[in-house]
Amino acid sequence: MKIGILPLARPTFDVAFAEEKLAAMLAALDASGHEVVGSRALLMGPDEGALDAVSGADVLLILQVTFTDAAFATRAATGFAGRVAIWAVPEPRVGGRLRLNAFCGLNLLSHALGLNNRRFAWAYGDTVDLDALLSGPEVAPVLGVATDAAPRAIRRDLKIARIGERPEGFDTCAYDAAALRGLTGAEVTELTLPDLFDRARATPARPEHVAQAEALGGVAELDAGELDRSLRLAGALDDLRAEHRFDAMAIRCWPETFTEYGGAVCGPVSMLGEARTPCACEADVYGAVTQAILQDVADAPVFLADLVDMDGETGVVWHCGQAPASMAAGARGATVHTNRKQALLMEFALKPGRVTLFRLSQAHGRAQVVIATGEVTDAPMAFTGTSGTVRFDRGADAVCRDVMASGLEHHMALAYGDYADALAGVAAGLGVPVLELGAAREAAR
Repeated sequence: MKIGILPLARPTFDVAFAEEKLAAMLAALDASGHEVVGSRALLMGPDEGALDAVSGADVLLILQVTFTDAAFATRAATGFAGRVAIWAVPEPRVGGRLRLNAFCGLNLLSHALGLNNRRFAWAYGDTVDLDALLSGPEVAPVLGVATDAAPRAIRRDLKIARIGERPEGFDTCAYDAAALRGLTGAEVTELTLPDLFDRARATPARPEHVAQAEALGGVAELDAGELDRSLRLAGALDDLRAEHRFDAMAIRCWPETFTEYGGAVCGPVSMLGEARTPCACEADVYGAVTQAILQDVADAPVFLADLVDMDGETGVVWHCGQAPASMAAGARGATVHTNRKQALLMEFALKPGRVTLFRLSQAHGRAQVVIATGEVTDAPMAFTGTSGTVRFDRGADAVCRDVMASGLEHHMALAYGDYADALAGVAAGLGVPVLELGAAREAAR
Protein backbone atom coordinates (compact mmCIF):
# COMPACT_ATOMS: atom_id res chain seq x y z
CA MET A 1 0.00 0.00 0.00
CA LYS A 2 0.89 3.63 -0.34
CA ILE A 3 0.89 5.25 3.10
CA GLY A 4 0.64 9.04 3.36
CA ILE A 5 1.93 10.38 6.67
CA LEU A 6 1.30 13.61 8.58
CA PRO A 7 3.64 13.83 11.62
CA LEU A 8 1.97 16.35 13.93
CA ALA A 9 3.65 18.25 16.76
CA ARG A 10 3.80 21.60 18.54
CA PRO A 11 6.95 23.58 19.39
CA THR A 12 5.85 24.14 23.02
CA PHE A 13 6.57 20.47 23.75
CA ASP A 14 9.93 18.66 23.84
CA VAL A 15 10.85 18.87 20.17
CA ALA A 16 14.08 16.88 20.46
CA PHE A 17 12.25 14.02 22.18
CA ALA A 18 9.47 14.23 19.59
CA GLU A 19 12.03 13.92 16.81
CA GLU A 20 13.41 10.76 18.46
CA LYS A 21 9.91 9.30 18.61
CA LEU A 22 9.23 10.22 14.99
CA ALA A 23 12.49 8.60 13.85
CA ALA A 24 11.44 5.32 15.49
CA MET A 25 7.98 5.50 13.92
CA LEU A 26 9.46 6.14 10.48
CA ALA A 27 11.88 3.25 10.89
CA ALA A 28 8.98 0.90 11.66
CA LEU A 29 7.03 2.18 8.67
CA ASP A 30 10.01 1.85 6.34
CA ALA A 31 10.54 -1.73 7.52
CA SER A 32 6.91 -2.61 6.81
CA GLY A 33 7.43 -2.90 3.05
CA HIS A 34 4.79 -0.28 2.23
CA GLU A 35 5.52 2.84 0.23
CA VAL A 36 5.64 5.81 2.60
CA VAL A 37 5.02 9.32 1.28
CA GLY A 38 4.61 12.68 2.93
CA SER A 39 6.61 14.81 5.34
CA ARG A 40 9.35 13.05 7.27
CA ALA A 41 9.81 16.10 9.49
CA LEU A 42 7.53 17.25 12.30
CA LEU A 43 4.71 19.49 11.11
CA MET A 44 4.40 22.33 13.60
CA GLY A 45 1.17 23.68 12.13
CA PRO A 46 -1.15 23.46 9.10
CA ASP A 47 0.84 22.68 5.97
CA GLU A 48 -0.91 22.63 2.59
CA GLY A 49 2.16 21.14 0.90
CA ALA A 50 2.09 18.21 3.32
CA LEU A 51 -1.57 17.62 2.45
CA ASP A 52 -0.81 17.65 -1.26
CA ALA A 53 1.96 15.08 -0.74
CA VAL A 54 -0.46 12.49 0.72
CA SER A 55 -3.42 13.12 -1.57
CA GLY A 56 -2.92 9.99 -3.69
CA ALA A 57 -2.20 7.55 -0.85
CA ASP A 58 -4.28 4.49 0.04
CA VAL A 59 -4.10 5.27 3.76
CA LEU A 60 -3.72 8.60 5.54
CA LEU A 61 -1.67 7.89 8.68
CA ILE A 62 -1.71 10.74 11.18
CA LEU A 63 1.32 10.46 13.45
CA GLN A 64 0.30 12.14 16.72
CA VAL A 65 3.80 12.76 18.04
CA THR A 66 2.86 15.50 20.52
CA PHE A 67 -0.40 17.11 21.54
CA THR A 68 -1.99 19.29 18.85
CA ASP A 69 -5.42 20.75 18.39
CA ALA A 70 -7.63 18.81 16.00
CA ALA A 71 -8.33 21.44 13.33
CA PHE A 72 -5.72 20.53 10.70
CA ALA A 73 -5.96 16.77 11.25
CA THR A 74 -9.75 16.86 11.03
CA ARG A 75 -9.62 18.79 7.76
CA ALA A 76 -7.09 16.32 6.40
CA ALA A 77 -9.13 13.28 7.47
CA THR A 78 -12.52 14.51 6.30
CA GLY A 79 -11.09 15.50 2.93
CA PHE A 80 -9.30 12.18 2.36
CA ALA A 81 -10.97 9.55 0.18
CA GLY A 82 -9.21 6.47 1.58
CA ARG A 83 -8.67 4.93 4.99
CA VAL A 84 -7.66 7.12 7.95
CA ALA A 85 -5.51 5.87 10.83
CA ILE A 86 -3.90 7.58 13.84
CA TRP A 87 -0.77 6.48 15.67
CA ALA A 88 0.05 8.23 18.96
CA VAL A 89 3.09 7.57 21.13
CA PRO A 90 3.44 7.37 24.94
CA GLU A 91 6.07 8.82 27.22
CA PRO A 92 7.47 7.54 30.53
CA ARG A 93 5.77 8.42 33.82
CA VAL A 94 8.85 9.73 35.58
CA GLY A 95 7.50 12.74 37.46
CA GLY A 96 8.75 15.35 35.01
CA ARG A 97 6.91 17.54 32.54
CA LEU A 98 4.54 16.13 29.95
CA ARG A 99 7.05 16.17 27.14
CA LEU A 100 4.64 15.07 24.39
CA ASN A 101 1.06 14.72 25.68
CA ALA A 102 0.24 12.79 22.51
CA PHE A 103 -2.56 10.73 24.06
CA CYS A 104 -4.59 13.87 24.72
CA GLY A 105 -4.12 14.88 21.08
CA LEU A 106 -5.43 11.47 20.01
CA ASN A 107 -8.41 11.95 22.36
CA LEU A 108 -9.16 15.41 20.94
CA LEU A 109 -8.98 14.13 17.37
CA SER A 110 -11.16 11.08 18.03
CA HIS A 111 -13.89 13.41 19.29
CA ALA A 112 -13.66 15.64 16.23
CA LEU A 113 -13.77 12.70 13.82
CA GLY A 114 -16.77 11.27 15.67
CA LEU A 115 -18.61 14.57 15.24
CA ASN A 116 -17.82 14.42 11.53
CA ASN A 117 -18.89 10.77 11.14
CA ARG A 118 -15.39 9.94 9.86
CA ARG A 119 -14.39 6.35 10.60
CA PHE A 120 -10.77 5.69 11.57
CA ALA A 121 -8.37 3.19 13.11
CA TRP A 122 -5.97 4.07 15.91
CA ALA A 123 -3.04 2.75 17.91
CA TYR A 124 -1.21 4.00 20.99
CA GLY A 125 2.27 2.73 21.76
CA ASP A 126 5.89 2.82 20.78
CA THR A 127 5.49 -0.57 19.07
CA VAL A 128 2.15 -1.22 17.38
CA ASP A 129 0.59 -3.78 15.05
CA LEU A 130 0.99 -1.91 11.77
CA ASP A 131 -0.99 -4.48 9.79
CA ALA A 132 -3.99 -3.99 12.08
CA LEU A 133 -3.57 -0.21 12.05
CA LEU A 134 -3.30 0.03 8.27
CA SER A 135 -5.82 -2.60 7.20
CA GLY A 136 -7.65 -3.99 10.25
CA PRO A 137 -11.09 -3.05 11.59
CA GLU A 138 -11.90 0.60 12.05
CA VAL A 139 -13.42 1.99 15.24
CA ALA A 140 -17.09 1.10 15.58
CA PRO A 141 -18.90 3.91 17.42
CA VAL A 142 -19.93 3.14 21.00
CA LEU A 143 -22.94 5.01 22.35
CA GLY A 144 -24.68 5.09 25.70
CA VAL A 145 -27.81 3.13 26.52
CA ALA A 146 -31.03 4.08 28.28
CA THR A 147 -30.95 3.66 32.04
CA ASP A 148 -33.64 2.38 34.36
CA ALA A 149 -32.12 4.21 37.35
CA ALA A 150 -34.41 6.26 39.52
CA PRO A 151 -34.35 9.84 38.20
CA ARG A 152 -32.28 12.30 40.18
CA ALA A 153 -32.94 16.01 39.70
CA ILE A 154 -30.12 18.49 39.18
CA ARG A 155 -30.21 22.19 39.91
CA ARG A 156 -31.94 23.91 36.99
CA ASP A 157 -30.67 27.38 37.91
CA LEU A 158 -26.93 26.98 37.34
CA LYS A 159 -25.15 30.18 36.32
CA ILE A 160 -22.02 29.63 34.26
CA ALA A 161 -19.39 32.18 33.19
CA ARG A 162 -17.62 31.70 29.89
CA ILE A 163 -14.56 33.94 29.88
CA GLY A 164 -12.98 34.07 26.43
CA GLU A 165 -13.58 31.72 23.51
CA ARG A 166 -12.48 28.12 23.18
CA PRO A 167 -9.17 27.56 21.34
CA GLU A 168 -9.36 26.76 17.64
CA GLY A 169 -9.50 23.04 16.98
CA PHE A 170 -11.03 22.26 20.39
CA ASP A 171 -14.38 20.91 19.25
CA THR A 172 -14.50 19.23 22.65
CA CYS A 173 -15.21 22.64 24.20
CA ALA A 174 -17.93 23.81 21.79
CA TYR A 175 -21.41 24.49 23.11
CA ASP A 176 -24.81 25.75 22.05
CA ALA A 177 -26.34 27.98 24.73
CA ALA A 178 -29.95 27.16 23.81
CA ALA A 179 -29.32 23.41 23.71
CA LEU A 180 -27.51 23.51 27.06
CA ARG A 181 -30.32 25.55 28.63
CA GLY A 182 -32.92 23.14 27.29
CA LEU A 183 -31.06 20.13 28.66
CA THR A 184 -29.90 21.42 32.05
CA GLY A 185 -31.45 24.84 32.62
CA ALA A 186 -27.95 26.36 32.88
CA GLU A 187 -27.56 29.97 31.81
CA VAL A 188 -24.23 31.11 30.35
CA THR A 189 -22.88 34.65 30.63
CA GLU A 190 -20.15 35.37 28.09
CA LEU A 191 -17.32 37.63 29.25
CA THR A 192 -14.03 38.61 27.64
CA LEU A 193 -10.45 37.93 28.64
CA PRO A 194 -9.35 41.59 28.33
CA ASP A 195 -12.04 42.56 30.83
CA LEU A 196 -10.81 39.85 33.22
CA PHE A 197 -7.22 41.04 32.82
CA ASP A 198 -8.17 44.68 33.44
CA ARG A 199 -10.12 43.68 36.54
CA ALA A 200 -7.17 41.62 37.81
CA ARG A 201 -4.69 44.47 37.27
CA ALA A 202 -6.92 46.68 39.41
CA THR A 203 -7.39 44.05 42.15
CA PRO A 204 -4.59 43.70 44.73
CA ALA A 205 -3.78 40.13 45.72
CA ARG A 206 -6.07 39.07 48.57
CA PRO A 207 -4.50 38.07 51.90
CA GLU A 208 -6.27 34.68 51.85
CA HIS A 209 -4.86 33.87 48.41
CA VAL A 210 -1.39 35.06 49.39
CA ALA A 211 -1.55 32.83 52.47
CA GLN A 212 -2.55 29.81 50.38
CA ALA A 213 0.39 30.46 48.05
CA GLU A 214 2.87 30.98 50.87
CA ALA A 215 1.89 27.61 52.34
CA LEU A 216 3.23 25.89 49.23
CA GLY A 217 6.73 24.51 49.11
CA GLY A 218 9.03 26.36 46.72
CA VAL A 219 6.91 29.50 46.40
CA ALA A 220 9.87 31.73 47.32
CA GLU A 221 11.68 30.56 44.20
CA LEU A 222 8.97 31.83 41.83
CA ASP A 223 9.07 35.12 39.97
CA ALA A 224 7.42 37.64 42.31
CA GLY A 225 5.73 39.56 39.49
CA GLU A 226 4.21 36.46 37.93
CA LEU A 227 3.06 35.24 41.33
CA ASP A 228 1.42 38.57 42.13
CA ARG A 229 -0.35 38.71 38.76
CA SER A 230 -1.57 35.14 39.18
CA LEU A 231 -2.99 35.83 42.62
CA ARG A 232 -4.69 38.96 41.31
CA LEU A 233 -6.55 36.69 38.90
CA ALA A 234 -7.85 34.71 41.86
CA GLY A 235 -9.30 37.86 43.38
CA ALA A 236 -10.79 39.03 40.08
CA LEU A 237 -12.47 35.69 39.48
CA ASP A 238 -13.79 35.60 43.02
CA ASP A 239 -15.29 39.08 42.54
CA LEU A 240 -16.98 37.99 39.31
CA ARG A 241 -18.38 34.96 41.09
CA ALA A 242 -19.83 37.10 43.85
CA GLU A 243 -21.25 39.79 41.54
CA HIS A 244 -22.96 37.40 39.14
CA ARG A 245 -23.53 34.50 41.54
CA PHE A 246 -21.75 32.15 39.20
CA ASP A 247 -21.79 28.46 40.13
CA ALA A 248 -18.91 27.54 37.79
CA MET A 249 -16.66 29.15 35.21
CA ALA A 250 -15.17 28.15 31.88
CA ILE A 251 -11.98 30.13 31.19
CA ARG A 252 -9.81 30.39 28.10
CA CYS A 253 -6.61 29.83 30.04
CA TRP A 254 -3.97 29.89 27.28
CA PRO A 255 -2.15 31.37 25.57
CA GLU A 256 -3.37 34.86 26.46
CA THR A 257 -3.01 34.58 30.24
CA PHE A 258 0.70 34.05 29.56
CA THR A 259 1.30 36.08 26.41
CA GLU A 260 -0.91 39.11 27.18
CA TYR A 261 -1.37 39.12 30.95
CA GLY A 262 1.79 37.48 32.31
CA GLY A 263 0.56 35.07 34.96
CA ALA A 264 -1.06 31.65 35.12
CA VAL A 265 -4.69 31.10 36.07
CA CYS A 266 -4.07 27.46 37.08
CA GLY A 267 -3.26 28.19 40.75
CA PRO A 268 -6.31 30.46 41.11
CA VAL A 269 -8.47 27.74 39.53
CA SER A 270 -7.25 25.33 42.22
CA MET A 271 -8.14 27.84 44.93
CA LEU A 272 -11.61 28.51 43.53
CA GLY A 273 -12.25 24.80 43.07
CA GLU A 274 -11.36 24.12 46.69
CA ALA A 275 -13.84 26.86 47.66
CA ARG A 276 -16.56 25.10 45.59
CA THR A 277 -16.54 27.31 42.48
CA PRO A 278 -15.20 24.85 39.91
CA CYS A 279 -13.47 26.24 36.83
CA ALA A 280 -12.99 24.55 33.46
CA CYS A 281 -9.94 25.17 31.31
CA GLU A 282 -10.04 26.04 27.61
CA ALA A 283 -13.47 27.73 27.90
CA ASP A 284 -15.11 24.30 28.21
CA VAL A 285 -18.68 25.27 29.13
CA TYR A 286 -20.00 21.69 29.22
CA GLY A 287 -16.97 20.87 31.38
CA ALA A 288 -17.99 23.60 33.83
CA VAL A 289 -21.57 22.28 33.96
CA THR A 290 -20.21 18.75 34.39
CA GLN A 291 -18.16 19.92 37.37
CA ALA A 292 -21.10 21.74 38.94
CA ILE A 293 -23.31 18.65 38.68
CA LEU A 294 -20.67 16.30 40.10
CA GLN A 295 -19.84 18.72 42.90
CA ASP A 296 -23.49 18.76 43.96
CA VAL A 297 -23.76 14.97 43.76
CA ALA A 298 -20.52 14.38 45.69
CA ASP A 299 -20.81 17.39 48.01
CA ALA A 300 -17.05 17.76 47.58
CA PRO A 301 -14.52 19.63 45.43
CA VAL A 302 -14.03 18.34 41.90
CA PHE A 303 -11.14 18.31 39.41
CA LEU A 304 -11.53 18.67 35.63
CA ALA A 305 -8.76 16.48 34.24
CA ASP A 306 -7.32 15.20 30.99
CA LEU A 307 -6.53 11.54 30.41
CA VAL A 308 -2.89 11.71 29.33
CA ASP A 309 -1.68 8.10 29.38
CA MET A 310 -3.12 4.58 29.35
CA ASP A 311 -0.84 1.58 29.65
CA GLY A 312 -3.31 -1.31 29.73
CA GLU A 313 -3.15 -1.52 33.52
CA THR A 314 -3.71 2.07 34.69
CA GLY A 315 -4.40 5.52 33.34
CA VAL A 316 -3.12 8.94 34.34
CA VAL A 317 -5.44 11.89 34.97
CA TRP A 318 -3.65 15.23 34.82
CA HIS A 319 -3.87 18.92 34.37
CA CYS A 320 -1.26 21.66 34.43
CA GLY A 321 -1.64 22.38 38.13
CA GLN A 322 -5.20 23.18 39.14
CA ALA A 323 -6.62 20.30 41.19
CA PRO A 324 -8.20 21.36 44.52
CA ALA A 325 -5.66 21.29 47.33
CA SER A 326 -7.64 18.80 49.41
CA MET A 327 -6.94 16.15 46.79
CA ALA A 328 -3.19 16.20 47.47
CA ALA A 329 -1.52 13.01 48.66
CA GLY A 330 1.08 14.91 50.67
CA ALA A 331 2.94 18.18 50.58
CA ARG A 332 1.81 20.67 47.97
CA GLY A 333 4.37 22.52 45.92
CA ALA A 334 4.37 25.73 43.90
CA THR A 335 5.54 25.54 40.32
CA VAL A 336 5.37 27.15 36.88
CA HIS A 337 3.51 26.04 33.78
CA THR A 338 5.46 23.25 32.12
CA ASN A 339 5.41 24.83 28.65
CA ARG A 340 4.92 28.55 29.31
CA LYS A 341 7.18 28.71 32.41
CA GLN A 342 5.04 31.17 34.40
CA ALA A 343 3.58 30.99 37.93
CA LEU A 344 1.42 30.01 39.80
CA LEU A 345 0.56 26.34 39.53
CA MET A 346 0.02 23.65 42.16
CA GLU A 347 2.16 20.54 42.07
CA PHE A 348 1.20 17.30 43.78
CA ALA A 349 0.12 13.71 43.25
CA LEU A 350 -3.53 12.93 43.92
CA LYS A 351 -4.18 11.05 47.15
CA PRO A 352 -5.15 7.36 46.99
CA GLY A 353 -8.82 6.56 47.14
CA ARG A 354 -11.95 5.64 45.26
CA VAL A 355 -12.92 8.07 42.50
CA THR A 356 -15.63 8.67 39.93
CA LEU A 357 -15.01 10.33 36.59
CA PHE A 358 -17.97 11.92 34.85
CA ARG A 359 -18.78 13.92 31.73
CA LEU A 360 -21.98 15.42 30.38
CA SER A 361 -20.95 14.64 26.81
CA GLN A 362 -21.89 15.80 23.33
CA ALA A 363 -19.89 13.06 21.57
CA HIS A 364 -21.23 12.05 18.16
CA GLY A 365 -23.58 15.02 18.38
CA ARG A 366 -25.85 13.59 21.08
CA ALA A 367 -26.14 14.32 24.78
CA GLN A 368 -25.25 11.49 27.14
CA VAL A 369 -23.74 10.86 30.56
CA VAL A 370 -20.34 9.15 30.58
CA ILE A 371 -19.03 7.51 33.77
CA ALA A 372 -15.94 5.62 34.89
CA THR A 373 -15.00 4.43 38.36
CA GLY A 374 -11.75 3.24 39.88
CA GLU A 375 -9.06 3.80 42.48
CA VAL A 376 -6.32 6.40 42.54
CA THR A 377 -3.32 4.30 43.47
CA ASP A 378 -0.52 5.11 45.88
CA ALA A 379 1.92 5.90 43.08
CA PRO A 380 4.59 8.57 42.62
CA MET A 381 3.55 11.70 40.77
CA ALA A 382 3.43 10.71 37.09
CA PHE A 383 3.90 14.19 35.61
CA THR A 384 4.43 17.70 36.95
CA GLY A 385 1.32 19.67 37.75
CA THR A 386 -1.48 17.76 39.45
CA SER A 387 -1.85 14.13 38.43
CA GLY A 388 -3.05 10.77 39.66
CA THR A 389 -2.65 7.17 38.55
CA VAL A 390 -6.02 5.43 38.30
CA ARG A 391 -6.76 1.71 38.26
CA PHE A 392 -10.14 1.54 36.53
CA ASP A 393 -12.74 -0.95 37.72
CA ARG A 394 -13.31 -2.20 34.17
CA GLY A 395 -9.66 -2.16 33.11
CA ALA A 396 -7.61 0.60 31.52
CA ASP A 397 -7.47 -1.12 28.14
CA ALA A 398 -11.27 -1.43 27.92
CA VAL A 399 -11.76 2.12 29.15
CA CYS A 400 -9.26 3.43 26.60
CA ARG A 401 -10.99 1.68 23.72
CA ASP A 402 -14.35 3.07 24.77
CA VAL A 403 -12.92 6.58 25.08
CA MET A 404 -11.85 6.45 21.43
CA ALA A 405 -14.92 4.65 20.13
CA SER A 406 -17.31 6.95 21.98
CA GLY A 407 -15.57 10.10 20.75
CA LEU A 408 -15.47 11.31 24.35
CA GLU A 409 -14.29 14.84 25.07
CA HIS A 410 -10.80 15.20 26.55
CA HIS A 411 -12.01 16.65 29.89
CA MET A 412 -13.70 14.58 32.60
CA ALA A 413 -14.61 15.73 36.10
CA LEU A 414 -13.22 13.69 39.00
CA ALA A 415 -14.50 13.45 42.57
CA TYR A 416 -13.50 11.16 45.42
CA GLY A 417 -16.13 8.49 46.14
CA ASP A 418 -18.36 6.20 44.06
CA TYR A 419 -21.25 8.07 42.47
CA ALA A 420 -21.99 5.86 39.45
CA ASP A 421 -25.53 5.04 40.59
CA ALA A 422 -26.32 8.66 41.45
CA LEU A 423 -25.02 9.85 38.08
CA ALA A 424 -27.09 7.22 36.28
CA GLY A 425 -29.99 8.83 38.12
CA VAL A 426 -28.88 12.22 36.80
CA ALA A 427 -28.97 10.78 33.28
CA ALA A 428 -32.46 9.43 33.88
CA GLY A 429 -33.58 12.81 35.14
CA LEU A 430 -32.15 14.52 32.06
CA GLY A 431 -33.61 11.88 29.75
CA VAL A 432 -30.25 10.95 28.21
CA PRO A 433 -28.42 7.62 27.88
CA VAL A 434 -25.50 6.41 30.00
CA LEU A 435 -22.16 5.10 28.81
CA GLU A 436 -20.03 3.39 31.44
CA LEU A 437 -16.53 3.31 30.02
CA GLY A 438 -15.28 -0.23 29.60
CA ALA A 439 -18.73 -1.78 29.85
CA ALA A 440 -19.07 -2.18 26.09
CA ARG A 441 -15.80 -4.15 25.95
CA GLU A 442 -16.78 -6.22 28.97
CA ALA A 443 -20.13 -7.11 27.41
CA ALA A 444 -18.42 -8.15 24.20
CA ARG A 445 -16.14 -10.66 25.93
